[in-house]
This record gives sequence, C-alpha cells and structure tokens, in this order.
Amino acid sequence: MAEERFVEHARDGDIHILRIANPPVNTLRTGVRAGLHAGIAAALREGARAIILMGEGRMFSAGAEMTEFNKPRQPPSLPEVFEAIETSKVPVIAAIHGSALGGGLELALVCHARVASPTAMVGLPEVKRGFVPGAGGTQRLPRLIGGEAALKIIVGGDPVSAVEAQKLGFIDAVLEGPLEAAAVEWARQNSGRSFTLARKRDDNIKGADLASFDALAASLLKRTRGQESPKGCAQAVRAALTGSFEDGLNTEREIFQKLVAGEQSFALRHIFFGEREAARVPDMPAETHPLPVKRAVVIGGGTMGGGIAMSFANFGIPVTMVEQTQEALDRGLKKCEANWERTLKSGRLSEADYAKRRALLTGSTDMGVVAEADLVIEAVFEDINVKKEIFAKLDAIARPGVVLASNTSTLDIDAIASATKRPELVVGMHFFSPANVMKLLEIVRGKASSFEAIATAMDVGKRIGKVNVVVGNCDGFVGNRMTGKRGFQLERLLLEGALPADIDRAMETYGMAMGPCATGDLAGLDIGAAVRKARGTKAPIADALVAAGRYGQKTGKGWYMYDEKRTRLPDPEVERIIVEMSEQHQVKRRKIEDAEILERMLLPMVNEGARILEEGIASRAVDIDVIFCNGFGWPAWRGGPMFWADRMGLKAVRDRLAQYAEATNDPNLKPAALIEKLAAEGGSFAAMGAKRAA
Repeated sequence: MAEERFVEHARDGDIHILRIANPPVNTLRTGVRAGLHAGIAAALREGARAIILMGEGRMFSAGAEMTEFNKPRQPPSLPEVFEAIETSKVPVIAAIHGSALGGGLELALVCHARVASPTAMVGLPEVKRGFVPGAGGTQRLPRLIGGEAALKIIVGGDPVSAVEAQKLGFIDAVLEGPLEAAAVEWARQNSGRSFTLARKRDDNIKGADLASFDALAASLLKRTRGQESPKGCAQAVRAALTGSFEDGLNTEREIFQKLVAGEQSFALRHIFFGEREAARVPDMPAETHPLPVKRAVVIGGGTMGGGIAMSFANFGIPVTMVEQTQEALDRGLKKCEANWERTLKSGRLSEADYAKRRALLTGSTDMGVVAEADLVIEAVFEDINVKKEIFAKLDAIARPGVVLASNTSTLDIDAIASATKRPELVVGMHFFSPANVMKLLEIVRGKASSFEAIATAMDVGKRIGKVNVVVGNCDGFVGNRMTGKRGFQLERLLLEGALPADIDRAMETYGMAMGPCATGDLAGLDIGAAVRKARGTKAPIADALVAAGRYGQKTGKGWYMYDEKRTRLPDPEVERIIVEMSEQHQVKRRKIEDAEILERMLLPMVNEGARILEEGIASRAVDIDVIFCNGFGWPAWRGGPMFWADRMGLKAVRDRLAQYAEATNDPNLKPAALIEKLAAEGGSFAAMGAKRAA
C-alpha cells in the first residue's frame, strides 16, 4: 500500500501525524503524494483535531522527484494533495526540521500554519534547476511576506533559516526541543484559533508598488546574465501582484512547463545530478571509511594557502597555517582577517561568527605543529623539487596514518609521493582560487593512493562545502589540461583577425564568467609563460606581451590595460603587436564571427576531454562538466563542455575538429579515437559507462 510504504500515520490523542518516509530526502514522488492524500482523508474520518505533516530522517522534504519530470504523471497530482489540505476542516500544520526545499516548502506553504526547529532551512531553489516553483510557491509566498521579499528568495534560490523565515512571516513558530512533541503541543494549543490560508491572504499584495518591484527585479536579473529561469521567476511573482490567485497559478504553470522542457533546465539538471554522481568513486569498496580529521595544518600562507585555511575555519575545523618567517605568516593571517572583515561589513557574516572563525585559525613558523595534525595540505610554489623536499619533511614529522595532500594544479602526485615513506597516504587536493569561495575540489589519485586516503580527502571536501571530483594523475589533471589545449587556437584566432576583446566577448556572451584573455590577465601572463617554458611550448603573441613586461592586472597591463579600478580597456599597443605578428607569419587578417570563435575555443577542450576519458583520468563525462561548472566559470545552465558536445552531436564535433585541424594545422584538433568511435556508432558522452580515474 502506498500509504503504508511512503507515509506513516501516527496519533497523539486527537492530533494526527503524517510522516513522509521516502529516504534519503523525502521527495514528493507518486507514492508520497498518494500517502498524503489518503492520510489526510483518514485523519478527517477519524475525527482529528489537527493534522501535522513531518518528514522522517534528516529533513522535511527536498521537493519534487525530478526523475519523474517529462514522464506521464500518476495520480494524485500535487494540486490534488494541496486541495485536500486547503479544504480540510481541521488545521494542517507543517512541522519542519532539516530543510524544506522547492516542492517541500510549497507543501508547507499550503498548510494552515508552519512550525520549525531552530536549525531548519527553507527555500525555493527551482531557479537553480532552470525552472520556476511550479506548485504555487510564486503565488503563496508573496501573499505571506510581500512581493519584494518573496522575489529575493525565489530569484536568488538560496535557503533561509527558520529564524529568518519567522521574521519574514512565513514560519509561525520556531520550537525548541524534540520537534514532534513540540509540534503536537503547539497544535493542541492553537487548533481552536482561526487560520487564514496563504492563497486567501491578499492584504500584503493589494496596493503593491509595482515600480519598486520592477526596479528590484531589474537589479536582481543583472546578476543572472543569459539565464532564463530568473526572468521567469520574476514574471511569475509579478503575476501575484497584478491578478487573482487562480490567474497567477495559471501564469506560474505556463512558465514552469516552458522552462522545464527547455535546454537550460536540461543542462542545470545534468549538473545537479552530475554533482551527486561525482561523489561516487566507481571502484571504491562500500566498506571504505575516511580517517578522522579534527585538526588540519596548511603549509604556506599565500593566496592559496590562506584561502584553504579559511575554508577549514569557515566550517568549524581548527587549522594552523605554517610559514617560514613571522613576516610572511603575519601577512597571510592579516589577509584572511581582511577577507572575513569584508564579509562582515557586507552583512553576510555576524560578529559572533567572525570571532568563531578567527579563533579556529592559528599560525606558526614551526613545522613541528604538523605532528598535531590529522591532515596536512601543502600549498607552496609550483616547483616539483620544492614540493618533494617539503613532503620528505612532512613525512618525518606527521604521525603515522595521517594523509598528506598537495594543492598542486599541474604537478605529478606520484613524484611528490615518492619523497615519502607513505605514498599510499599521499593525494592531490587541488583547490581553485579563491579557495575560500570556489566550490570545486579536484582530488587527485596517485598510483599508490589508497581508497582510505581518497575517502578522507572526499570527506573533508564535503565538510568544508566543496564539490569533490576524483581525477587521475597527469599533467594538469582535468580542468587545466583541457584549458591548456585551447592556447594554439587562441593564438591562431588573433593572427587571423580577432582581437582579445573579440575572443572574450564571444565566450562571455555564451555565458562564461570571463573570457580566456581576461582570465590570463587575472592569473598572470607570466605564470602561463613559466608553464609553457617548463613544457617546452610557445605562444608567440602571449610570449611577446610577457617580454614587454605585460603580466596582466598585477602590472596594470596584459592583454588589456587596466585603470585604478582594474577595469579592462582595449590597448592599441596590444593590437599593434598582434598585427605585426600577423604580418610576420604572412597571415591575411579577416573578420571572424563569434560562432567560429566559440567553436575554436571549445572544440580543443572537448577533444582533450575525450582523451581524458579514454585514459580513465576522469571516470565519467559528467565529472568533466562538473569540474568546469564549479571551477572554471562555465555557466551551469550551459551544462559543461561535454554536454555542449553531446548537444551538437558527436558526428558534427568530429567533422568540425577535422575541418579546423586541417585549416589551422593544429595537432590538438585531430579527432580523439573516442570521438571517432562514438560518432561512428551514433553514441554520446553521456551514455558512456563510468571508468576508473587512475
């Protein structure tokens, strides 16, 4: 029976309790909807004084079951369940613990009242999946808290705490102690009072200042360049201010159906499920357990070391930063403090949280503190000899059984591990800058790295809020290896007629946070030149800029020149250098369309991604997409490079690669064997099975 399996029906006297039991996150699948519908009917038949809706396990409900999207819906529908709640003759009260997200919060908003535990979080994150709340959230929430407050929550998609929700007005009470007992007592005390359903509350809507609402919407949408779902959310919420509840529901449903069937929602759901898939290492035994990590040590207090240390302190893990000199240590600690202080001034961090985080971060010039650590992360200059020397020292000081990790972005983990007597406990933990902000953590698996060491790195990454992707050991791993392959085409595009602003415009119009030239200036053109020198490769135009002292933002000039606010501006000197190079190479310049620029920037990365999959460096194509969307500014609503290739079709990808390879004499564009194979079979990257990252 659906009710027996997915919804448990209990009683505390005349208070009936319906518990959603669909682990792990209590999505509102068909069986849950059926169980709720039947449970409400049964409670009313049996003379309930009030009905409480709760979730079993760790949360109330994470909302809709997205695997049911684009499939025929089985009854009862969510609106039918909502109708049963809203027509109930006794109050139905949502008791929220953990989180109530998306359809889970919409279920709570339908109820006559909502109570929550102090640690609960509530939100409508549908915008991040490429659609709008589709079960009345855009209509009920504005009627509880007003249009502008609702707009911020729905367009932003981030959850708020139960305490904040109570202040805003859509949680009725925050209850201390065991939630079920507290909710039953609250229901007993309040069951006789008059409740007004959200759909009938028009007092916060009438007379809404539409000019103010539209100005706020325009401001919020500026931050969502190119994405369709935030616009849809603003349109749906506005409908709550300008028409009836039923008309607003119809508008919401039309927008939802259009967006959920669209390319952007498909891409966002691809990444959403991909992040969960990336958390699974295909060949890791189920019985593998991480080592306990209660204290970390970070070697190096520079930009990366400081950001890594902040990441630990931000999530409640004591961390010690180690530097060679007191001056360098003080500089590193002060930079961490300055970062926290900026967050404090913005209102996104409280004084109490700042004090707590700062207390968790300590510093030392004594390498001996490594003996106290449960995990050591090295974050010093990218020099293999320096790193091997440091790891030999760490190995001698760290306790047996402690994992030693390197934050290297390109170097050989096996070579680093060879400097120790514990290679099985050496892994790469490649953070992305700024490490305290960027979500991605590439966990690099050496040939000797044990499952236990990998599990430990993954556990720590999850605890400090990162999106983990386990990758194999090679030059540049996944992300940097792939982006490195577009350098030849970037130089060719410049020689053939493009300027840096043209290339960056094409990429940013597609949705990238920054184009490759602007990114190079931010990272430092001298860094790229050093990598090329170590690899024995050249980039004539970029090398000429570096030779002229143009290192990027740090020197005020690189591909662009920069003013005191670091605003990038086209530089005639760069154009002169590029044109001279075209003449030297006897290349006739022409106008190059953005579509061609985009293809020539993305295809080299896709081709290298295919080789990475062939070699097993990445387990799945979606792992690569997750890496780019979380670490390289690729918009999640575009789905990542391998998703892009699948949507183009691998036959077309193969043909375009061959075409550009011949036209530009670029060896990187010879179609990878995997692309040739999949194109011949009519296959796709997405349909491939997982391979071991090694």
